[in-house]
Amino acid sequence: MSRMLTVAAAQLGPIQKAEGRDVAVGRMVRLMERAHRRGVEVVVFPELALTTFFPRHYHADIAEADGWFEPALPSNETAPLFEAARKYGIAFHLGYAEIAEEADETGTVRRRRFNTAVFVSPEGEVMLKYRKVHLPGHAEYDPTRTVQHLEKRYFEVGNLGFPVVRAPVGQAGEVNAGMLICNDRRWPEAWRVLGLQQVELVMLGYNTPSLNMEARGFEAHHLRVFHSHLSIQAGCYQNACFAVATAKAGTEDGCELFGHSIIVNPQGEIMAQATSWDDELITADCNLDMCALGRSTIFNFAAHRRPEAYGRIVGQTGSVAPPVWQPGGAARG
Repeated sequence: MSRMLTVAAAQLGPIQKAEGRDVAVGRMVRLMERAHRRGVEVVVFPELALTTFFPRHYHADIAEADGWFEPALPSNETAPLFEAARKYGIAFHLGYAEIAEEADETGTVRRRRFNTAVFVSPEGEVMLKYRKVHLPGHAEYDPTRTVQHLEKRYFEVGNLGFPVVRAPVGQAGEVNAGMLICNDRRWPEAWRVLGLQQVELVMLGYNTPSLNMEARGFEAHHLRVFHSHLSIQAGCYQNACFAVATAKAGTEDGCELFGHSIIVNPQGEIMAQATSWDDELITADCNLDMCALGRSTIFNFAAHRRPEAYGRIVGQTGSVAPPVWQPGGAARG
C-alpha cells in the first residue's frame, strides 16, 4: 500500500506593519479550516508568518525590534493555531522570529535572536525546530538601498544544523521531515545534508521581493521566480524528496513579494502552484514511495558519493582563482 500524504502550501497575502498578530493568526486559522475540508494532513505557512517582514525596517537599537519576536510558543496570540491543529488533526509548519535566553558558543547565557521554523504535530506539540543558516542581506543601514534587508542585523546564524525527524503524521504513518528557510533553498549543501538523512518532505517558507535591491545589473521579475523554482526543483530531484515551498505574497509595506508558492515531487516536477498574491491554499497528494527511485539509482549515496573529493566544500568559504595554465602544461599557482 502506498504511503500517501496530503500536503498544503498556505500562502499568505501581505501583512502590513501596523497589523497585529491576531490578524495574521486569524487568517492562518481560516486556511487551516479550508485545509481540513480538503483532507490535508500537513499545512506549511511562510517564513516570519506572524508579522510583516520586519528586517526591511531599521532599528538603531536592536532591542527596539524585540516586539517582532516570540519568546515562546504557543503564546496567547499563537494559541489558536495550536488549537486548530488539535481540532482538525493537522500538523503544521510555522516560520517566526524567535528570541531565546540561552548559552552562546562561549557558554555565556544571553539574549539570542533567530529566524526560526517549527513543525507542530496534530496534537499541538513541537516535533522539530530549525533556525535559518544562510542569512542574506546586511547588518547596518545602507543609504544606497530603497528597501533595507537587515537579517544579518536582527538574526544570528542558526545553530541547530539541518535536522530531520521521523514524525508520525497522517495516513502515511511516519514521515522523514526537515525544514529550510528562504535563502537556504539556494544552497545545495543544505539540501544534501537533509538528503543524507533520507528526508522525504522538506518544508520551506520564504518572503522574497520581486526586485533584487542588491543587483549589480538588471534581474528580470520572471528570473526571480525562475531561480526560486529552479533551486527547489533541483533540491528535490537531487535528494529524492518532496518539498512544500510557501511564500508571503503581494505588496507589503510598499514592497512587492512575488509569491508563486509551489509543491514539488522527487522528480523535480511542480505538482501545484499558487496563482494569486493573496491568501491561497494549494494542495497535493504525495506518494512518499516515490522517494525510493532516486535514492536507489542515480542518487544512491552509499554507492556513488565520493566525500573524499569534496573537501573544498566544507573547508573553504570564499572562492579563489584557479592556477594559471602555462605553455608546456605546467600551472602557476
